[in-house]
Amino acid sequence: MTKPLALSQGDPAGIGPELALKAWSRRRETALPAFLYLGDPRILQARASMLGLDVPIETAAPETAASVFADALPVFAIDAALQVAPGEPDSGTAPGTIAAIDMAVKFTMRGKTAAVVTNPIAKSVLYGAGFGFPGHTEYLAELSRRETGTTLRPVMMLACSALKVVPVTIHIPLKDVPEALTHDLIVETIRITARDLSARLGIVRPRLAVAGLNPHAGEQGTIGREDEEIVRPALEALREEGFDIAGPLPADTMFHRAARERYDAAICMYHDQALIPVKTLGFEEGVNVTLGLPFIRTSPDHGTAFDIAQRGIADPGSLEAALRLAATMAERAA
Repeated sequence: MTKPLALSQGDPAGIGPELALKAWSRRRETALPAFLYLGDPRILQARASMLGLDVPIETAAPETAASVFADALPVFAIDAALQVAPGEPDSGTAPGTIAAIDMAVKFTMRGKTAAVVTNPIAKSVLYGAGFGFPGHTEYLAELSRRETGTTLRPVMMLACSALKVVPVTIHIPLKDVPEALTHDLIVETIRITARDLSARLGIVRPRLAVAGLNPHAGEQGTIGREDEEIVRPALEALREEGFDIAGPLPADTMFHRAARERYDAAICMYHDQALIPVKTLGFEEGVNVTLGLPFIRTSPDHGTAFDIAQRGIADPGSLEAALRLAATMAERAA
């Protein structure tokens, strides 16, 4: 690619800096696309020294990052404004963490970088500094609204080589899912998923399998009425529009190997129904993809891992997969 990817630092007390350093170190053997790290170069240098990683770091801009990448890790400097100890989260780092996300989106929406890749954040740390969003996904939608003036609904997809899953409801308590689950929400989620699978991943007519909310997909209404009264009518309406959809299906029989061969993506009704199978099948390579936005965004499918941030054992595989997938999607969308 001629444009680099924009990689935000995530929480600097977590494993994000280590992942970026290791990913760059393995850039040739893993065929990584060029990326521009947005964060504090002093934190990177300190982490590299602590972990014994020989990674040259060079301040760069989007226009120069690709040419720098072969010989040094290009960094767009965002001052953390305080000392950061690995494994010790501090709400004082929140402004820098948020600024890195903001700048990554701004660069990408203005055509300077090809896509946004985000290192993991700790929402509790950001909440302590007044961050008012449930997570990355919702904040990215707000940044899109600020840039375009249009309110969009983001859709979270988790992907690994064995499975792609989309939860209809995301970061809400389980007790609130039945009330949040509406005909329109299901229809809109599936439309966005199918559109982006086609436009950004090259699946011309995606085959979608949809899980029911209740055990056994409600057993024809005997184990809860939501699947018959909300989910099934939404799927019937989508089938009339021409979508290739199976469901509502019992979630407990959707994720074995033979079942997965019958669909391109699984639509699930709530967070853990989707994330448990994909993290079980591909934890080291899982990628979080935000669909429905005017730019491409991917992220490693794991958290900040504060508990191992000083140990040098963090696996960059998921970040590398996120970088490669972002590049693939960007090339297809170009």
